Amino acid sequence: MGFTAFDEAAMRRALELAAGGRGFVEPNPQVGAVVARPEEGGRIVGTGWHERFGGPHAEVQALAAAGDAARGGTLYVTLEPCCHHGKTPPCTDAILAAGIARVVVATEDPFPAVAGRGIAMLRAAGLVVDTGLCREAAMRLTAPFRTLVTTGLPWVIAKWAMSLDGRLAAGPGQDRWISSPESRTLVHDLRSRIDAIAVGIDTVLADDPALTARPTAGTAAGPRHPLRIVLDARARLPLDSTLVRTARELPVLVAIGPDAPGSRVAALEAAGCEVWRGPDRDRGGRLMALLRELGDRRLTTVLVEGGPTVLATCFAAAAVDEVWTFVAPKLLAPHGTGSPPAVPPLDIEEVSHPGGDILVRGVVRTHA
Repeated sequence: MGFTAFDEAAMRRALELAAGGRGFVEPNPQVGAVVARPEEGGRIVGTGWHERFGGPHAEVQALAAAGDAARGGTLYVTLEPCCHHGKTPPCTDAILAAGIARVVVATEDPFPAVAGRGIAMLRAAGLVVDTGLCREAAMRLTAPFRTLVTTGLPWVIAKWAMSLDGRLAAGPGQDRWISSPESRTLVHDLRSRIDAIAVGIDTVLADDPALTARPTAGTAAGPRHPLRIVLDARARLPLDSTLVRTARELPVLVAIGPDAPGSRVAALEAAGCEVWRGPDRDRGGRLMALLRELGDRRLTTVLVEGGPTVLATCFAAAAVDEVWTFVAPKLLAPHGTGSPPAVPPLDIEEVSHPGGDILVRGVVRTHA
C-alpha cells in the first residue's frame, strides 16, 4: 500500500526517539517505536525506544505506554521486530498480545536470528505489515550495528581538524588547538558515545593526551568511557604518559607489532595496559587484524583521531566508514625556516557546496 503523510510523520518521530539510545544500547541497534490510531485523526497513543543494552526493546516500551489503546492500532518501528529470545523475550510476541492490527517497519534486521523472520511471523498471524518507509534514514541510524553484524568489523569514524591550508597540526610556537572550543565540545560528546578511540604513537608523544570524554561545565558525563587505543608498533608509549598513569582507572590497549621489544611490553603490562600484538609487520594488515579483534569483542564504533600517518593507513586499508572533518578559519603553513609567521585569523562569510566541493570563503580579520 502507499504510505500517508501521517505514516511518514509517525516514522520520523520513531527515528527521532531511536537516536536517544546512541551510546547506551551498543552492540544492539538504536530502535524507536510509535503506536498510533491513524483512523482517529492520527492520534499517537504510545512511544518508546531501546534505552539501554539489556533493557526492554522499543516496541515493548511503546506498547506499554499505549496500554489498551494499542488494540487495533498501528505500530511504527524503525527496525524489524525481533522474533527470538535474547536478553529479552521476542517483540513479536508482545505485538501479537497487544492486538496490533498493522505494523509499519522501516527496514529489515540483518541479525541472522531475525532477518525477515519477524516480519513473516507477524504476517502469518494475520497482521498487515508494510515495509520500507524511511528506509534510508533507518539504515543510516543502524549502520554501525549492520556493519558489525554483516562484516564482523566495527564502524570506523575518522576525525581530524585542519586549517584552510590543509595543516593537521600546528607548528612550534603556535596554539596546539586548530579547532574551536565549540568543535572540541562536539568531539567530546562523540567520544562519550563510542566504544573505542584510537591514535598513533606520534600523537601521544607530541600531545600526551588523556583520550577521555570530558563533559562541558554544567553537563552530565556521557554514557561511555571509550577504550583508549594506541597504535604503537615498537611499544614506545612512555610509562609516565597520561595514558599509562591512568590505565588502571580507564582501560588502555596498546596495539604493537611483532618486533616490539619484550621488555617494553612487560613494562606496559605491569603498569596496567593491555598489550595486543599484531601478527603483521605491514601497517594496513595490522590495522585490519586489530579491527577484527575489536569486532570479536563486540565493539560497535571506533573513533580514529590519529595524525596523517594513521589516517592514511586507515584510508589505504579501506577501513573508514564515516568522516568528521573540522576546517578552521586559520592558515598555519610555515614560510621558510625560523619562527612561524603571524598569520591572521579569517572571518568566514560563506560555506557552500559547488559540485560536491566545500567552498569556504572569508576575509582576513584586521586589527586596528
